[in-house]
Amino acid sequence: MAYTTVIFDFGGVITASPFEAFNRLEEERGLPRDFVRRVNAADPDGNAWAKFERAEIDAATFDRLFAEEARGLGHDLEGEAVLAVLAGAVRPAMVAALDRLKAEGFTIACITNNVPSGKGAGMARSAELADEVAAIMARFDHVIESSKVGVRKPDPRIYLMMCEKLGVEPGACIYLDDLGINCKPASQLGMHAIKVTSGEQALKELGGILEISLA
Repeated sequence: MAYTTVIFDFGGVITASPFEAFNRLEEERGLPRDFVRRVNAADPDGNAWAKFERAEIDAATFDRLFAEEARGLGHDLEGEAVLAVLAGAVRPAMVAALDRLKAEGFTIACITNNVPSGKGAGMARSAELADEVAAIMARFDHVIESSKVGVRKPDPRIYLMMCEKLGVEPGACIYLDDLGINCKPASQLGMHAIKVTSGEQALKELGGILEISLA
């Protein structure tokens, strides 16, 4: 089956990885490297992060629950501090690739695990960045946000939601994500999954599959 559709994660793919920002926060606070990831990896489907991405709790509750989980692992870190550094810098080459794919006739879409927007939360921490993100999101034929549908990756249902919305079979899709745990279900459903380690790597691999120049 020929590929007709390219589905992107947002944070860590269209933007730089939030893990880089988490590491800077950890260094500033004197915390062990990757401590935020450790907190979020504990009880991965029922912790504060998972609940917030499914919009089951508000920002204030996330702030409190995350702090409790951090203390349970031996360190003090409030959830609001994590949210404050969540937004990553946009990768211009990835945005240019979206435009190139559209021009070549491909359907492009986005599945993102995010938190409810509004005071104290959201990917965009400034009006300028919010406008930039909105302009990027407008390029996609369809966007699914975990905080709006109540399902988050790696739940296979969220990938199937996208296929149903676009009217395509998984085998016609290429999926890009910076987390292997999110690539796995996409692959198991029949999508060609690309694990993103850098913008350059992702565009080279995607371009090679589609036989077009994206880098």
